[in-house]
This record gives sequence, structure tokens and C-alpha cells, in this order.
Amino acid sequence: MEVRHRVEHVDTDAAGVVHFSRYASLMETAALDELEHRGVGLGVFEAQGLELRVRDLRITYRNAARFRDGLLLVPALENVGPASLKVVVKVYREGTGPEPVLLASGSLDLAVVNHESGAPVCIPENLKATLQQAPSK
Repeated sequence: MEVRHRVEHVDTDAAGVVHFSRYASLMETAALDELEHRGVGLGVFEAQGLELRVRDLRITYRNAARFRDGLLLVPALENVGPASLKVVVKVYREGTGPEPVLLASGSLDLAVVNHESGAPVCIPENLKATLQQAPSK
């Protein structure tokens, strides 16, 4: 699964470079799309009284993206723990050369919590099994 995003003016700083903080939002969008693609999106968690909360975010920046660049975000579910998920995301610039250029990579560690109490809870076995299945293309 891949997510594409065209850099908009709102994504950039005064120099026309994508602000470092925008990568977190873009990576979260890609991670949630990956979960949705696997059949366990936010609506599925919500229907079971659960929520996802970011408990750790890591980003390594390698190159800058600029206004109007085409970005390719490639998420992958790396781990399904007892009460957490880890999704890694790579952000590439595409369309400016023969190969996409890696701009940033990182991971989101998402805690599964009870909607009412906010306390961590184990992922129900049916959701865990669905998450661990290879997604359809």
C-alpha cells in the first residue's frame, strides 16, 4: 500500500521547504491508511470501545521536500504486540529522477487504550489475527 501527497503551500516554511513537523502528520496518515487497508481501521477499534494513541514517534530526516514535490509514503506494519502496534513509514520524493529519493523514515508506536478510561488494553484476538494477515494488494 502506498499513499501519495502533493506538497502544498501549507506544508512549507518561509523557504518553501516542508516543515519538519509535517512529516509526523503525513506519517500518521500513512500508518492509519495501512491499518484501514488491513481491515482494522480506527472505526473498527472505536466499535469495540478502543482507541489508538501515539506513545512513541521517531523520524530520521535525510533530504528536504519542497513546494509542489510529489511524495510517496510507504507504510508497513512492523509489529503487533499485546496492547500496541508499530508502523514504520518511509517518505520518498518521486517524479524528479529515475528513482524515488528517500526523504525521511520513521515509526509510530501506537498504544491500544480503552475509550472510556484511557487505560492500555490488550488487542482483541480477532483484531490481532486480522492485522497479522498479509493485506490484499
